[in-house]
Amino acid sequence: MAMVLDAVLGKVLDELLKTVVEMKDRAVKFRSTLEKLREILQIVEPVARQIDGINKRLDKPPKATKKLIDQIKKGKELVKECSKVDRWNFCYKANSQEKLQELIDSIYRYFQLDMQGNINVTVLENQVLLTEIHARLVENAPRRIGLKGLCSPPEPPAFTVGLDVHLRELKFKLLKDHHVGSVLTVTGTGGSGKSTLAKKFCSDEEVKGKFMDNIFFISLAEAPKVSTIVERLFEHNGYQKPEFQSDEDVAYQLENLLKQIGKTPMLLVLDGVLPKSTSLVEKFVFQIPDYKILVTSRFTIKGFGEPYVLKSLNEADALNLFRHYASLDQTSSNIPDNVVKKIAKGCRGSPLALLVTGKSLSLEAPVVWHNRAKTLSKGHSVLTYSSSQDVLFTCLQKSFDDLDAKVAESFTDLSLFPEAQKIPAAALVDIWAEQRDEDDDTAMENIHELVKRNVADMVVTRSSASGIGDYNYHYVTQHGLLRDIAILQTSKLPTEKSHRLIIDLRGNHIPKWWTTKNEYHIAAHTLSISTDEEFTSEWCNLQPNEVKVLVMNLREKKHSLPMFMEKMNKLKVLIITNYDVNRAELENLERLDYLSDLKRIRLEKVSIPFLSKNGVPLKNLHKFSFFMCNVNEAFKIRTIKVSDVLPNLKEMNIDYCDMEELPDGLSDIVSLKKLSITNCHKLSKLPIGIGKLVNLESLRLTSCTELEELPDSITSLHKLKFLDISDCVSLGNLPENIGKLRSLERFNCRGCTRLYELPYSVNDLESLSVVVCDEERAALWEPFRHINSNLKVEEVTNDFNPVSLL
Repeated sequence: MAMVLDAVLGKVLDELLKTVVEMKDRAVKFRSTLEKLREILQIVEPVARQIDGINKRLDKPPKATKKLIDQIKKGKELVKECSKVDRWNFCYKANSQEKLQELIDSIYRYFQLDMQGNINVTVLENQVLLTEIHARLVENAPRRIGLKGLCSPPEPPAFTVGLDVHLRELKFKLLKDHHVGSVLTVTGTGGSGKSTLAKKFCSDEEVKGKFMDNIFFISLAEAPKVSTIVERLFEHNGYQKPEFQSDEDVAYQLENLLKQIGKTPMLLVLDGVLPKSTSLVEKFVFQIPDYKILVTSRFTIKGFGEPYVLKSLNEADALNLFRHYASLDQTSSNIPDNVVKKIAKGCRGSPLALLVTGKSLSLEAPVVWHNRAKTLSKGHSVLTYSSSQDVLFTCLQKSFDDLDAKVAESFTDLSLFPEAQKIPAAALVDIWAEQRDEDDDTAMENIHELVKRNVADMVVTRSSASGIGDYNYHYVTQHGLLRDIAILQTSKLPTEKSHRLIIDLRGNHIPKWWTTKNEYHIAAHTLSISTDEEFTSEWCNLQPNEVKVLVMNLREKKHSLPMFMEKMNKLKVLIITNYDVNRAELENLERLDYLSDLKRIRLEKVSIPFLSKNGVPLKNLHKFSFFMCNVNEAFKIRTIKVSDVLPNLKEMNIDYCDMEELPDGLSDIVSLKKLSITNCHKLSKLPIGIGKLVNLESLRLTSCTELEELPDSITSLHKLKFLDISDCVSLGNLPENIGKLRSLERFNCRGCTRLYELPYSVNDLESLSVVVCDEERAALWEPFRHINSNLKVEEVTNDFNPVSLL
């Protein structure tokens, strides 16, 4: 921290000044020197007093140099002695004169030079401190301060039609206190725009003006537990998650929280309520002034008065929306108007159908338009749904039918993950890369194709600014109805014959074929299992011998890996994701020892006790990813080295994990090509042996805020092409011999606020072509651009798009 003046400095300076004033007329031989000393003390003493007062109010500890304090105290005694020196004692007089001048020089030097240096350091360190505070606010409280966090409302689509009238109606009912009771329900068919209307309502200036920061948006599409929602509300409002003793305690603590933050009006949006969640709405109703609840649902919810029914778009609005998504409002078109109107009319005013259909026809040939018009004019649904949904599903099904086989498979794979959850793009890439024997970049193209066809959306929470493949901040979302269509494709075959099997055990709902005694053989290559704390049954005696991809979706505090995993001798990809607020403890992790063909593991929000209990090597494992995991205990085990367990690992990703050190033996995994350690705020150092990773090509250390230095051994990474130390706010310097990284092509040091200078050896980075940094660091690189004419310095500011990662 910054150096400050000791609280005693002002006092000793004042005592010295009084002594000088008292003695200067007595010490005749030293009068001119003492007069000079008095003038200096009169200038600096008030400054020292003022700083003393500020330090006292700020409760800053004393850190002034002890040497100066001691000199001032000795100077006081020296001044007293000078008044006693006889005129004839020339030797003593000269000696005293010299000491007085040394005292003057010391005070002058401190306030003119040392103190100015301290001020400069203080200013710079305060800037660093502010940056650290900001980084930790983003890390620990992205659920507040206007960020799209745990309970903040998402932004509505940029283009909407036909909602202005509905918005005025909602504002009239909820803002003007004309609505009887505290709950207003909005109902309508799937894809009619209920969620969009709710988001638009939350973003309205008049609504924000009334409710301000007390607008909470919760999706209930997955029917989560009340306690989970309440925990999120506590975290969103900056409070520690409570330990609930019972359901009654949940209600009691929720009411207390709402009353505490309810000094200003509150709005709670419960979006996408399913029939099985209607009773959950009642648990959020309290008699609190200016507390309003807005509920959206495909179904009529009884007990909360007359619902507001969101009807289909009128013909003009429907045509307007369709033309927008079909890109007919941007380019001249040779599509006849009657064909356009026929297709738009066939969507029956459903915004979702208009959006998906329009997007799928954008820039297509006229013959495709004519065929689609014929299909929709038949008005027949091939799916078994209520008649009110037939037309919508016909439109959406046709969009699915138009996908080529590869994209259709990708679309269907989205159903492996729970509804209304952001799907990590990295997880999908892991699946497709192994299923199709593709590289990661090619697998990522499948997501872009889904987005292009408008059957999925992609959210990017942080741009990598690296120019190389990085998908850790990309997430895929999908409308619930589109997910239903994906599931329907999966369920067309009998369970035992389907190549993609989805088992939902939440709420302890066991399939009819579930058996714990007899063997049940499945042909599935891809298996998805979802469980929660209500699942108490024994695991089925599955025979999953053909399974290559296993996706486990959890909502529980403890999860025991099933025994049938030991029979998955063809398993290549394992993805375990916990969607609860708290981390889930994984038990029976030793079952991984049987998965000899496993190539990729991704764990999210779980605690693991060890990487391998018995030291059995996973010889084929190439990629291991941890996201928001507790890996401390596993990484601290010294009896088994990670290099022995993962001898052929090529890529390791550790993101948002609270680890304090890297696992023992990591530096011995010489096969490692990519190492990403990001947002690990307790990691203060890297192992010295990291230089042994001779095949490492990419090293990411983004936002490791406690990391203070890079070990000199890092300069031995002669194959390193990409280095990212962005937002490592404690990192003060680079290794002197960093120029030895002759293969380094891209370097990101944005946000390294303590990096004030570069070692001269950066001149030797002959392959370096791109440096990504902020404005302050860009100035450091400017001199080297004259030496390396190919060097491009990209200045970026904040590339973080705060969005919920949960």
